[in-house]
Amino acid sequence: MTTSTTVNAQQYDLRILRALRRITRSIALHSRQLAAVSHITAPQLMCLRTVIASAPITATAISREIHVSPSTVVGILDRLEDKGLVRRERSREDRRTVFVTATPAGMALAEEAPSPLQKHLAEALNALPELEQATITLSLERIVALMEQGGQAAPPEPHGEGATAILEVPTTGPAPESGLVV
Repeated sequence: MTTSTTVNAQQYDLRILRALRRITRSIALHSRQLAAVSHITAPQLMCLRTVIASAPITATAISREIHVSPSTVVGILDRLEDKGLVRRERSREDRRTVFVTATPAGMALAEEAPSPLQKHLAEALNALPELEQATITLSLERIVALMEQGGQAAPPEPHGEGATAILEVPTTGPAPESGLVV
């Protein structure tokens, strides 16, 4: 690798790191704003919506779905249960298994709460052509996969029966304006 190639790679490294830090900071700020308005954090809302979509569901299954450690999910479920938004019940077949379901109050809050994604970002993404949305999604998933290859995190589990982690990319429509091609 030449000196100029190394310098270029380092510039990309710094740009990517800065972008990831800005994303992380923005997500944390939005989560605090969401908590102030809806009395629920973004991770709690993600967990609650996962429970509603897949109930009854175990804490382990929730952790795989939202990519958070099982111990973190248990803490989130404790807070959701304290607020009366979810209910935990032991399985009749195997008492070691605990299933989580949403309460009517939890379902109402999940319906009324704003998106855990910043409203202006969600609107801007929805306004993009589907191909560009897919390109952004694939790029972010690729970054995650590259980070996970380095041993920094466990690889994601496929979602649902026979599902793959690969996003189906639309092959019609104009190319993304960003210049990225899938």
